[in-house]
Amino acid sequence: MRILFMGTPDFAVASLKRLVEDGHEICGVFTQPDRPKNRGHKLAFSPVKEYALSQGLSVYQPTKMRDGTALALVRELHPELIVVAAYGRILPEDILNTPPYGSINVHSSLLPKYRGAAPINWAILNGERETGVTIMYMAKELDAGDILHVLKTDIDPQEDAQTLTARLAELGAQALSETVEQLRAGTAHRTVQDHSAYTYAPMLTKDMGIIDWTKPAGHIHNQVRGLIPWPCASTELGGATVKVFRTEVLGETGKAPGAVAAAGKAGIDVACGDGHLLRILELQPQGGRRMAAADYLRGHPLQVEA
Repeated sequence: MRILFMGTPDFAVASLKRLVEDGHEICGVFTQPDRPKNRGHKLAFSPVKEYALSQGLSVYQPTKMRDGTALALVRELHPELIVVAAYGRILPEDILNTPPYGSINVHSSLLPKYRGAAPINWAILNGERETGVTIMYMAKELDAGDILHVLKTDIDPQEDAQTLTARLAELGAQALSETVEQLRAGTAHRTVQDHSAYTYAPMLTKDMGIIDWTKPAGHIHNQVRGLIPWPCASTELGGATVKVFRTEVLGETGKAPGAVAAAGKAGIDVACGDGHLLRILELQPQGGRRMAAADYLRGHPLQVEA
């Protein structure tokens, strides 16, 4: 099938790679404009652009989607199908309706749950035990199009958003491959979403990372997992601010929320609002590297509250 692909981050690369491996004709790749990166602020290619160029694919980086230039380009490319995966731009209806097979999206949640920009993070933040990917037709309303295909997977209680994103990228590529074949064969079935059951997954904000130790230990554990790699959960230990990367929920304690109950080779145990302890296993001090809590304690001893 002749496909126009639109995507930007690492998550989207797996889908584009699968389309290439499946032998489809990729008539073009739309991705976000190059962005300044790191301290040197040099312009960096998106992961999708890097992969597309390595495959000799034509890359386009329109800065506007509604002034007619993007639409003219899409029409010039004559795609049979548009595939979108984490492109990061809202597409007007005239573009969505251009290909004869329409425009489909690889979305990393079990729609109608978690429509929006950060579905993987919010699934973990809310303590979900299951998630997946949905291939849907794109519509004017955000992530509200008819569903074509769904693949599910369990969320491990210790899995963080970065690891889950990588897994869902591969699952999304599989679901996309199966869906495109169904569309080509004329066997695809579309299901209208239950719009009364939708939930929203808004963009993350930096202030979401501040740990409130009066919250339950499970809530904070999910906060740590759900905010990796950005903005990361953070707290103050012994007067120093650290980012927290890995934790585990322990048994009950009689200490007040925020009290350090133990600090040693096993990690740093902090009391939470529900009476349970949360053990910090990995952290990162300001200006330092990510490390085991035990290594951190060698240079930053903490006072354990009696």
